[in-house]
Amino acid sequence: MVPELIAATYITEYTIQFCFADGVVADVDLKDELWGEVFEPLKDVEVFKSFTFDKELNTVTWTSGADFAPEFLYERASAKASTAEDGVSRR
Repeated sequence: MVPELIAATYITEYTIQFCFADGVVADVDLKDELWGEVFEPLKDVEVFKSFTFDKELNTVTWTSGADFAPEFLYERASAKASTAEDGVSRR
């Protein structure tokens, strides 16, 4: 089943906070994912932070055509949320 993304909020630089319907909430740094032709424009922070939360597509999108699969975002967010719950910081 595809996880339902219910909100996405820009935090800083290449980090977006993702909130999922099952309660998973985490700040995810996507800097290392910005490679390849469609993602190159997002290396400009001003372009990166201009994403749109597309409820129909269940993900964040950019005018360049870039987006991330909701499953990928959920995997990254749930890993961060699990780490935070365990009291271990990844910073």
